[in-house]
Amino acid sequence: MVKKRLVGVITVKDGWAVQSLAYTRYLPVGRPECLAENLERWGADEILVMCIDRTRKGFGPDLALLKRLSSLGLSTPLTFGGGIHTLEQASAVIQSGAERLCVDSALRADNQEIRLMAELLGAQALIGAMPLHREGQQLWWYDYLMKESSLLRDTHLSLFSERLISEALVIDWRHEGQRNGFDMDLVTEFPFKEVPLITFGGLSEPAQLTSLLSLPNVSAVAVGNFLNYSEHAVQNLKGQLIKTPLRPAVFKSSMNPAI
Repeated sequence: MVKKRLVGVITVKDGWAVQSLAYTRYLPVGRPECLAENLERWGADEILVMCIDRTRKGFGPDLALLKRLSSLGLSTPLTFGGGIHTLEQASAVIQSGAERLCVDSALRADNQEIRLMAELLGAQALIGAMPLHREGQQLWWYDYLMKESSLLRDTHLSLFSERLISEALVIDWRHEGQRNGFDMDLVTEFPFKEVPLITFGGLSEPAQLTSLLSLPNVSAVAVGNFLNYSEHAVQNLKGQLIKTPLRPAVFKSSMNPAI
């Protein structure tokens, strides 16, 4: 059986890791490097670093931060997002140590650049972030720059249907930071069932994660805020998910071989 993943998310604003609440409030957490080291020690299957203010400020990806993270010698795969709009920027992110990259506003702006990224880096290196919410039976795609939503249409998903992007990061942005808040219908109503989904936003409880991991189109669950509250949070959470197709909580860490 193909194992699914538990992804630890680090949200970064102004260079610092923050706790994000529904895209409106941000509480300081600490240095991104410290959180990455914790996720590594605790056994996360993947680390996703999202720099949420780079595009708004007109900056490219924070390569200095990425290089600091890469210098830690982490064995956990690192995915990086924020400020990536061009093939040149995407290549620089990979060359600076990320294994994969995550794009959001670029999905709306220039499909040609995404196609070039897929051609050079491979679709497996690309994740498309989609902040969604549901109204009735319809899904709406939230634009965090314009602070407005548009009805999700098949044309928005053409890059996924063409297999130019490997996975969709489905973000329940309205419930981000809210315990047990993820709307399952964002997954069940997602138009293309063959697109692997990473779910994020309001994920905290084992029963909730178990339900999501049982769905065939969910390839990973991503947790951010709720992994920062206690020591060994990833291991403790995985210990409660032993009946799911996650990789086990027992792991070897290059940072602490005694674990």
